[in-house]
Amino acid sequence: MSSPSAVPAGPPAVLLPYPAEQVGAAGLAAALWDGRGAPPPEGVLRSVEFFVVPYTRTAAALPLLERMPRLRVVQSLSAGVDDLLPFVPPGVTLCNARGVHDASTAELAVTLILAALRGVPGFVRAQDREVWQGGHATALADRTVLLVGHGSIGAAVEERLVPFECDILRVARTARAHARGPVRPLADLMDLVPRADVVVLTLPLTAQTRGLVDARFLAAMKDDALLVNVARGPVVDTTALLAELERGRLSAALDVTDPEPLPPGHPLWHAPRTLISPHVGGNSTAFLPRALRLIHSQLERHRTGAPLANVVTGPGH
Repeated sequence: MSSPSAVPAGPPAVLLPYPAEQVGAAGLAAALWDGRGAPPPEGVLRSVEFFVVPYTRTAAALPLLERMPRLRVVQSLSAGVDDLLPFVPPGVTLCNARGVHDASTAELAVTLILAALRGVPGFVRAQDREVWQGGHATALADRTVLLVGHGSIGAAVEERLVPFECDILRVARTARAHARGPVRPLADLMDLVPRADVVVLTLPLTAQTRGLVDARFLAAMKDDALLVNVARGPVVDTTALLAELERGRLSAALDVTDPEPLPPGHPLWHAPRTLISPHVGGNSTAFLPRALRLIHSQLERHRTGAPLANVVTGPGH
């Protein structure tokens, strides 16, 4: 997708993972790099002020940051920026992709909940063996779901849960009112965990949330409760979770793991009552149109001097 020939004649002020025309910014002085091939030449990097990090290519992008002396804005296309934040140079504004992944990640969260509760993985394995395997399953209706994290993704999960006739509890870093019920502070978390049949993690990975779901947290969960993680793998203590899964006391549906990718031979692959998807929450057909709209909006804000959206850290923040 990217090559030196994709670089415009004038010095580019923007480095994009998609053509400027696709972003709706035709005529913009932009270079193109999607994170897969060789990075643009040094002359291009030295002119970049606004860098949109290619989605899922953060590791390839990190070495470029120190080679951009004019860099002012780094726009991530991920909701979580824990892997990017430590490497953003001082004085550079970092923006995340809040809103881009809400619909897709919320869809997957509900999919994992329903699949795990209704025993879909068992049906798939039985189909492979041509076995008609019935049984009694748990419905989502009348269950209590605890949303740990109530930002835009957590709120999107809630909107999709409402038609399923379940009760919803909400926890976030700070308490606040919400149209569907109160959002309790993180300090109240351990009072709410024992009430939940399903615990859904949608919070960012920070120093405060790393290892939040530890042995104490898991021990407080109800027998037969389901843990769903669509946040970040290190929010959960994998060793502690494995202990509960191997006892058969809890179930888990995990889109993210620690370590990640989960290596061959890791015990999580074969843990009882465990459903694993390979970190695909945000990577769906819903991503690209929302990502393009965000990039277009942010470039326009940058061009006109308007405040950027989704600022995580940087000057004035």
